[in-house]
This record gives sequence, structure tokens and C-alpha cells, in this order.
Amino acid sequence: MKIVVIGGTGLIGKKLIPLLTEAGHTAVAASPSTGVNSVTGEGLADALKGADTVVDLTNAPSWGDDEVLEFFRTSAANLGAAEKAAGVTHHLAVSIVNCDQIPDSGYMRAKVAQEREIRGAGVPFTILRATQFFEFLAGIADFSTKDGVVHASTARFQPVAADDVAATLAGLVEQPATNGVVELAGPEAGTLASFVRCYLEAKGDARTVLDDPAAGYFGAQVESLAPAPGNGARVGAVSFATWLG
Repeated sequence: MKIVVIGGTGLIGKKLIPLLTEAGHTAVAASPSTGVNSVTGEGLADALKGADTVVDLTNAPSWGDDEVLEFFRTSAANLGAAEKAAGVTHHLAVSIVNCDQIPDSGYMRAKVAQEREIRGAGVPFTILRATQFFEFLAGIADFSTKDGVVHASTARFQPVAADDVAATLAGLVEQPATNGVVELAGPEAGTLASFVRCYLEAKGDARTVLDDPAAGYFGAQVESLAPAPGNGARVGAVSFATWLG
């Protein structure tokens, strides 16, 4: 198949492209740096010529509430229109577990709007809702630090390795569109605070981590950043200890 990866030069894209190529597919990394912009529409029609599947890994350059909403809504609408014109038969996008349960977060609201556009585009789709990546823990810790102390949420947390996200996507492109959601989480669950504490200790970072139920997730109140127990979510293979090593 010809598979176009929108946002293919980012964290997941750089891991996914080699997996697709090794499986015998023609994998094309498309991003503004390669002349393809899903927000302006630049280069989309040419990039999607002959494509069977599109993997959407786009991410907004700005996380302001209005900016991120406009980015995801416009990008998804443009991709849907271009895919219909090109005869694409599967749109595969990465979203976030429980994004529809965290209305305080402008970013999560924007991901819900993206999902809504995908569902209404008329192209067969699969939405992979993944939990937060291990690779984001440093940013979470830095955002949550006040006066040298990390105020970390006690919300349920089950992060996953970016390698597992890429591997799951590589498997999903081989399967028919579900026209629904597939969830992915890491193999271990705890609290956000416990993962941040373990991460900082492994890195030799002496900051104190305070278990703070009011801390939220990037300022948004949240009860769980993990799939509901027993809901059938896929589980990644890479443990937190392995990733830290």
C-alpha cells in the first residue's frame, strides 16, 4: 500500500515510517518541512495521489485554547476533503484516552473536535486513542514545578512508550477501518505523581514530588488519564523500567 503519514517527521512518525517500509509498504512522510501543510492545504492533493491509507499524526504548533482548536478542526476537515478526492480508503488518527472526559483542557476539547471532523468526513476511519507517552514525563514535571517542588496529580495514569504507539499503528494499517475507537495504554498503571517521581529519581533529578490531588493535568482537573479497567484496551509491550533503562 501507499501510506501517507501526515506529521511523519515527528516523534511517532520517525518510528512508524521504518516499520511500514519494512512491511513492504510505500511510506511517505508528509509535513510542512516536506511541503505538505494540512492546515493551509498546501501540497495535500499531490501527496495523497494514489494513497490507500493516511495516518494523521499532526500536532498544533501552539497550545492556546483557540489556536489548538482551530488547528485540529481545520486540519481534519482539509484531510477529509483531500482524502475523499484522492480515493483514500482508510484514515487512521492518533487521539488521547479519555479526551472527551476532560472538558477543562482546551487541548482535549480540540482533540474531541478533531475526532468529530474525522467521523463526519465520509472516509472509513480508525481512531487510536493512546495514553500519554513516557516521553512526555519530563515536560509534565517541568510544567508542574513551583518553587522547586513538583505538584503532581494523583489521577490514575497508565502511560505508554512511543515505540508501542508506532507498532500499534503499523498493525492497524494492515486491518480494515473500524469506524470507531481503539485504545492503547502501557502495561502498568499508577498515579501520575508516582510515574513522575520514578522518572525524576531515575534521571538523578533531586526535585521533590508532592502528591497533589488538585494539581490536575496541565491545569485541567482530571480523575483518570488511563482507560477504564477491563474495557479491552490494547496494552503496550514496553515496561516503564525497560524504557527508563
